[in-house]
Amino acid sequence: MDVKKRQKQAGFTLVEVMVTMVIIGMLATIVVINVLPMMSKAKGEKARIDISRLSQALEYYNLDTNSFPENLEELLNGQSSSDERARPEGYIQALPDDPWGNPYLYAYPGENGRFDIWSYGADGEEGGEGNDADITSWQN
Repeated sequence: MDVKKRQKQAGFTLVEVMVTMVIIGMLATIVVINVLPMMSKAKGEKARIDISRLSQALEYYNLDTNSFPENLEELLNGQSSSDERARPEGYIQALPDDPWGNPYLYAYPGENGRFDIWSYGADGEEGGEGNDADITSWQN
């Protein structure tokens, strides 16, 4: 008896591959829709934390010198200060940029407090709403 057996071919059919691609596409869409807004919110939170840390360093500087520095660079480790009473090791190891890559802005004396620190947000311009809103020490 000569019986020919059909050999089963290994692999996936076109329909199986297409169904898998559709499922992966739907999952990717769900992830992107849910993760991107969280990333924007996280950047705003990081800016608030940075401003809080800079404010704290400024307060320590004020405790030592009874004044505030002319610029944020005077808070740095090893940076020469205009006041001899400032700590030679500094008050902060590095000046952070805001999450959008711009330096934080500082004014002393401040218009809204003893000093003002702020970031213009994602757009880098004054004002704005949502991700573009300014993040400030006086509204922190």
